[in-house]
Amino acid sequence: MKVRPNRFLLAAAGAMVLACSTAVVVAQEVKTPLYTVVDGSKVDAKTLNGFRMWRQANCAACHGANQEGLAGPSLVESLKKLSKEDFVTTVMNGRIERGMPPHKDSPYVSNNINDIYAYLKGRSDGAIKTSKVTGIE
Repeated sequence: MKVRPNRFLLAAAGAMVLACSTAVVVAQEVKTPLYTVVDGSKVDAKTLNGFRMWRQANCAACHGANQEGLAGPSLVESLKKLSKEDFVTTVMNGRIERGMPPHKDSPYVSNNINDIYAYLKGRSDGAIKTSKVTGIE
């Protein structure tokens, strides 16, 4: 006796397997006093402003588009050790002996230094996974 599978039962079983294997995607949020990041690339308004001002000041020319260093050091690595105070001092006064100009006279930098720090610290901490970010919707 030949047994023929019921097509309806096979289709229903396949649909159940597919439904059970479909992953539910839940947004991952990292929230600190400095920044909020969702899914590794969506950030709060101040951190987004920090990213925009970092780009406007053309920091990528020396520190790389991914903040991992070119002529200047990797900011992703530097901010693992550098305090906020030391970061601000370095950015504002520069490191002339190493080729970094001071940015204290740049309104893009001086008026937004806290936001720039938040963006770069989020990159250094690994909360911001990509160098380009968008706002949280």
